[in-house]
Amino acid sequence: MREIRVLGDPVLRTPAEPVGSFDRELRRLIDEMFEAMYAADGVGLAGPQIGVGRRLFVYDISGRKGHVINPVLTVDDPAEVVEEEGCLSVPDRRTKLPAYAPVARAAGVTVAGVDRLERPVRISARGSLARCFQHETDHLDGRLFVDRLPKNDAREIMLRT
Repeated sequence: MREIRVLGDPVLRTPAEPVGSFDRELRRLIDEMFEAMYAADGVGLAGPQIGVGRRLFVYDISGRKGHVINPVLTVDDPAEVVEEEGCLSVPDRRTKLPAYAPVARAAGVTVAGVDRLERPVRISARGSLARCFQHETDHLDGRLFVDRLPKNDAREIMLRT
């Protein structure tokens, strides 16, 4: 099973490259990403989180399951919604569970890309699915949720990881 990379691993701070090959290896990678996400009780997982610097993520949240390759995120409703958010790549060293903090995200987004067969994917989302898409797209851009926190809150989380 693929190991989830944690804060401090350079792959998490490196923008991911576009996926170019749509082959059996990519399909296997997507299956392995779902396996790693479920094993960690996650709801989303991006390529860099398992050490793969490619632009793709998987998700299974709020009754919606899928994957998006080479996603482009568009904000549809910029109203900020602040909710608790955690990350498999930012675990609390004592509990080994994701550290959580309130994070402001856009209320509504659309993600567009392709699936494993290069078919177009376009999903408009609100609520937890919109939050997930924004979180995973941040990973693809080399950004972690702690980067969106006020400095004192980010520092507190960093001390626990």
